[in-house]
Amino acid sequence: MLTARLIACFDIVEGRVTKARRFQDNIDVGDAAEIAAAVYADGVDEVIFYDILASAQRRQADLRTIEAVARQVFVPLTVGGGIRSLEDMHAVLDAGAEKISLDSMAVRDPEIIAQGSKEFGRQCMVQSMQVKRVPVTPKIPSGYEVFIDGARVATGLDAVEWARRGEELGAGEIVVNSIDQDGTHEGYELHITGTIANTVNLPVIASGGAGNADHVADAFKKASSSAAIISSLLYSPRMERTLSVRDVKADLAKAHDLSVRPCP
Repeated sequence: MLTARLIACFDIVEGRVTKARRFQDNIDVGDAAEIAAAVYADGVDEVIFYDILASAQRRQADLRTIEAVARQVFVPLTVGGGIRSLEDMHAVLDAGAEKISLDSMAVRDPEIIAQGSKEFGRQCMVQSMQVKRVPVTPKIPSGYEVFIDGARVATGLDAVEWARRGEELGAGEIVVNSIDQDGTHEGYELHITGTIANTVNLPVIASGGAGNADHVADAFKKASSSAAIISSLLYSPRMERTLSVRDVKADLAKAHDLSVRPCP
């Protein structure tokens, strides 16, 4: 049985972790480096860092905050936002990242996935996509469209076809960020996540909507995910509802018979 990976995802604005609901109205949660240190100590398996304004503002990722977070975690760190060239990738990796996440820029220039894969290896390239339920049309046969720039801009791309294209270009993993479920605590978007996981021959990461350990288990058992982002379980605006990584892993192992990495 493959080990179920649990990932903390940081939506960063000016060095601060924020949380949103359906990609809107981000609320400050706390200092990125401090939260990174806490979730690492608690046993999280990986961290994903999104500079959520960098692409829309057409600027480089926040290297200073990446460095601060990287000093606190000794698990794989993926960074996305503001990566527009191989030079940007080098800068982010030099700042402490191990993987590059490409989202909006990959839609604008798909060849950047191929360039990064050739330069650093497929294992370094993560294709992240923001997906939303839409009416089924000949152009969007899956009923899920890809959006960019913080879910503000529709692309006309079908999510499943874009996943296939990303695999062809050299992506090593795919993150499926559900706009509809993001921040709702109602569970992941299992249909599109599972469809993509069963279409490509890559690890797929479920993102958006986890409210309890049962939802996390569903991502692995019902959607064939290789990993799940659990940020809303670990910290939330005003910190009024949180679980620990240990809590989630214990529940996955005991109640759902899933293999998890041991906590420190």
